Amino acid sequence: MTLSKLTLAVATILGASVTTSAFAIELYVDTKTKQIYAEPGPHRQKMGTFERVEDAAAKAPVEAKPDESTKAELAEIHHDLELKTNELKALEENVIATREAKAKNDEKWFNKINLRGYTQLRYNLPLSGDRIAGDPELKSVGDGSIKDNSGFSFRRVRLVFSGDINDYVSLYLQPDFASSVSGVSDNTNGNNFAQLRDAYADIAFDKAHEYRIRAGQSKVPFGWENLQSSQNRIALDRDDALNSAVPSERDLGLFAYWSPSDVQSLWKKLAAKGLKTSGDYGVAGIGVYNGQGLNRSETNDDLYAVAHTTYPVELNFLGYPFTGQVVEIGADVMSGYFNPTVGNSCVFGRTGCTTASATPSTTQITGLSTKRIREDRVGLHAVLFPQPFGLQAEWNWGEGATLDPNANRGKGAIQSQGLSGGYVQAMYKIDNIFRADGVLIPYAKWQTYDGAWKGATNSPKVSVHEIEVGVEYQIMKALEVTLAYATMDRTNTSTTAATSATVATTNSQYLGQASGDLLRMQLQWNY
Repeated sequence: MTLSKLTLAVATILGASVTTSAFAIELYVDTKTKQIYAEPGPHRQKMGTFERVEDAAAKAPVEAKPDESTKAELAEIHHDLELKTNELKALEENVIATREAKAKNDEKWFNKINLRGYTQLRYNLPLSGDRIAGDPELKSVGDGSIKDNSGFSFRRVRLVFSGDINDYVSLYLQPDFASSVSGVSDNTNGNNFAQLRDAYADIAFDKAHEYRIRAGQSKVPFGWENLQSSQNRIALDRDDALNSAVPSERDLGLFAYWSPSDVQSLWKKLAAKGLKTSGDYGVAGIGVYNGQGLNRSETNDDLYAVAHTTYPVELNFLGYPFTGQVVEIGADVMSGYFNPTVGNSCVFGRTGCTTASATPSTTQITGLSTKRIREDRVGLHAVLFPQPFGLQAEWNWGEGATLDPNANRGKGAIQSQGLSGGYVQAMYKIDNIFRADGVLIPYAKWQTYDGAWKGATNSPKVSVHEIEVGVEYQIMKALEVTLAYATMDRTNTSTTAATSATVATTNSQYLGQASGDLLRMQLQWNY
């Protein structure tokens, strides 16, 4: 029978020493007579156990002497064991080295950057109203595709690069690839240019990021819906009243925020439920910024100042039916000097004006001053998150640079005038629509605004009244669609390219009130 190497090794180890049994005898001595006995008895004390010398020699270990083939096999086994031991040691060293290399690699800032984004495809179907260019034409500052001769359009095509460089410094970079170029007509390839939206760093003073400074181009903390990402907003467009304070919501400056850890945790809990927060812009925030608008150079030596506060409150203390409900309330204030962009304007119904569809020989308002004008605003907001029913409302008041066509003996002038407006929105959240992540949110939004739109040429005064009723269906995390009906009555603030080379100015602004009804659709995919 042939033994395996392992069996042979075990047998060799177990049989390394062999002993033989030997005869032993116990001897006793009588304490009185001093005689020796081989058995115990009265007065006998045990002396010990004794054996013959020949037997003791026989008990010496007998060493097994393997033959030559066994010796060779044992040597081979020993060699294999050494190899396996070295292999295990090498593997252990490799694991340690890999772990250390990964830890060092993870510390590099570019391995901590996250990439995400979203795209919005829109279509507006006119049902009735002013659609012919220059009559005036119904247009919206919130959606440039609301106009005559419009089809599908990209509302947003955005990528977001964000991450923590270390425990105290974070970065955020967001370009948009669906921007238009100011002063370029849509009919001359003026759409879908790449433009910088956000580029800032958050510098924290603690690892919990309760205290931090935001430096760069970012959203100005005025209003609640202004701060909410278009990716999360339910209604298709932001309201004009609050958005007129900071068109495009962003500017270049420095902002300081305070966000207690318990509030950060509550906002994260709301987001985990699929509720649309405005993001973490602090329970309190203050800042200074240029004030001329997104991607525009500063035109005076004065900075705008803004202060923002908001606080979410859990209503569990009120008992049923408020258990689990959260309401967020807050206020904002801003102040600064603004230099309007000036140009030629024609107000419909005024002498000397013709429609944009004809060649204008003169314009009603020319030669406006570019002097700085002070702007002051205060705003309030309150949001009841939809669980399942929700309400959202904002309002702001103030005064700022406004075009008055009747000033300066009918020649027009830009001067400080009052403004006010806001919105109210109701929504209802229905979960588990066909899928665990399927969500349906019907909503209705009413907005009104009477005041300047400083983002347009000459900072014209606008009148806006709008109702939008729709439903957002989040088919899954990656895909959602919004269908809405809107009835609008708003001032057209757009600039229209002149149709004749004989006109002294290439572009003129035609101001007038327009109205209409629309069916609106948006398809959004998130990535």
